Amino acid sequence: MALCVLLLCSLFGGLLGQGGEHFSLDDCCKHGQKYGNNHKECTSLPLISGSPTCRIVQEQCCVTVLEDNMCTIGINVAKEQGACDSLLTSTCETKTTKMCCDCCLLGRAAHELDVPCDHSLSVGYQCSLVSRACCVDGASNNQTSQSGPTELPNKDGTSEAGDHSVPDDQCKGKCAHLCVGNNTCGCLKGYKLRPDGKSCEDINECLLGSSNCRVGERCINTEGAFRCIREVSCGTGYELTESNNCKDIDECETGIHNCGQQFECQNTQGSFRCIPKVKCGNGFIQDALGNCIDINECVTQTSPCNRGHICINTVGSYICQRNSVNCGRGYHLSDDGTRCVDIDECKGPQEVCSGHACINQLGSYRCECETGYNFNSITRLCEDINECRHYPGRLCAHKCENTPGSYQCSCTTGFKLSSDGRNCDDLNECESNPCSQECANVYGSYQCYCRRGYQLSDIDAMTCEDIDECALPTGGHICSYRCHNTPGSFHCSCPVNGYTLAINGRSCQDVDECVTGRHTCAESESCFNIQGGFRCLSFDCPHNYRRVGQTAARLERSDTVRCVKSCQPNDIACVLDPTHSVAHTFISLPTFREFLRPEEIVFLRTTVPVYGSYHLGGYDVKFEILEGNVENAFDILKRVENGVYVGVVRQVKPLIGPIATVLKLSMRNLTAQGDSGQNIINVHIFVSEFWF
Repeated sequence: MALCVLLLCSLFGGLLGQGGEHFSLDDCCKHGQKYGNNHKECTSLPLISGSPTCRIVQEQCCVTVLEDNMCTIGINVAKEQGACDSLLTSTCETKTTKMCCDCCLLGRAAHELDVPCDHSLSVGYQCSLVSRACCVDGASNNQTSQSGPTELPNKDGTSEAGDHSVPDDQCKGKCAHLCVGNNTCGCLKGYKLRPDGKSCEDINECLLGSSNCRVGERCINTEGAFRCIREVSCGTGYELTESNNCKDIDECETGIHNCGQQFECQNTQGSFRCIPKVKCGNGFIQDALGNCIDINECVTQTSPCNRGHICINTVGSYICQRNSVNCGRGYHLSDDGTRCVDIDECKGPQEVCSGHACINQLGSYRCECETGYNFNSITRLCEDINECRHYPGRLCAHKCENTPGSYQCSCTTGFKLSSDGRNCDDLNECESNPCSQECANVYGSYQCYCRRGYQLSDIDAMTCEDIDECALPTGGHICSYRCHNTPGSFHCSCPVNGYTLAINGRSCQDVDECVTGRHTCAESESCFNIQGGFRCLSFDCPHNYRRVGQTAARLERSDTVRCVKSCQPNDIACVLDPTHSVAHTFISLPTFREFLRPEEIVFLRTTVPVYGSYHLGGYDVKFEILEGNVENAFDILKRVENGVYVGVVRQVKPLIGPIATVLKLSMRNLTAQGDSGQNIINVHIFVSEFWF
């Protein structure tokens, strides 16, 4: 195997720089050998270089060491036991050990049969080496000591002791070690001649099995020799001698014991004992400090006293005393004082089961508890079973209350216990009339409600209180004039004069006195109805004006009283007066509750076309308010309808009555030649006092 390692080193010596690490192949091999010797395995071999060549050398050198060691063990077994049956072949390592053991036996058999050691059997290279080494050694233990080299025959059959050596000049100085004559070289002990016939190489005695290492020792090959090292340390209390043997350490002689002053040291194999100097007498035993302590014979000995006696320990001894009868709980001494008799607790003066059945037992008693109770073996009493706690939610539908020996179910508010005593039925609370008006039963409760015009009290939710409809936020809109609350309802009223209550019972309807004849107007006056009353109106045309048409005894909103200019002959002032006509119209307005946008109240229609040519004699119309615009509550707009100009009078601000005003309007006709005159329209406006 050593030869194979050297060949690997020679073969891959030129590949040293492949891995980029600064390690020689010799270093890689030494690391593998060292790891194999120390760890006895190569599966976890750490790599010292990234070079694949170094890795191969490491692994092969490590495996070689393991195989050498296994082979050495096999050779030693063959030499010491003369058989290999005790070796197993379950693993690769043990197969190597078995192979070397068998090959060594083969060499020894060849020696005994006086067969040449260099036989030609095809048993393999390693087996041939081991067989030859054991054959050369013969049956005798022809081995060196651990400090001396092993004598092995050279290739030429001469010994390395130098008996057949000759002067080196016969070999012309080519021999590395010795010249044995006839131009033949030899080697010193522990070496063998290389194939070149000149140089020598070390013999691995450990591999060849030619060492004298014993079982438990490991062979370490050295240059020209070998060493035997114990694989297992001697252990505590032993030391290793120079002869590689374990020798007992005499702790008493070397003074490394820990015996106290009261003890003497006595050496034993691998240890020592401390023997007390003072000997204790009978009945005493010596403790670790050498003190004599009493032995409790009553404990350490089995039945030291006869039957019927008790053992009492004394200092250094013990005494036996006759046993007095001591009855335990539930027993009492018999009349003759020799035995214990059971006490019948059930027949004693004290009631032990508190109303439950009592059953006597030897040395005790047991209570036969009634339903709903459980016997407590510690307190020996019948204790109530809390069924509500043991069976929660399974006994009662609502609430469970424990009672002595039983339980009782109850229901929450709104329910009543059913006939089975466990479930709960809904209770109809309305049967007891809890509400002041109407009651509706619901599951587990009830609900009060009120008739129209009433509301449920926020305090007790049962009493119905009248709703004051007039005080509600919308109360002002319920009645057009005045609201009167009544129990459960309300009614509306109107002003005493001028109005009557409408069919809906809420609105106030104006009474037209002009129609009903309730007015007080004279025959010369015209009656004009307004909201809540009437007005007696009388109109006379101004000087130089005459009335057109007849004035009716009752004026409608659309009625108009008109006076046109009628001049006397030669009345220049009349002719020059620009006002062509004076008209009167009438309108009654309410006091609006909410004034959201302008209201159109009067329309002034003309016959002036819009698309006539103004420069060719066409007309234009100008509308304006001359007088009576109270609080600037009115304005007038010009608008086109159906191709003619129309003036629209609007109320743009609210007015709070009663107000009576005459809004004087002017409608002027304009031509290309200038102003052609105006028409005056007097709008009589009556604003009522009340809101609708």
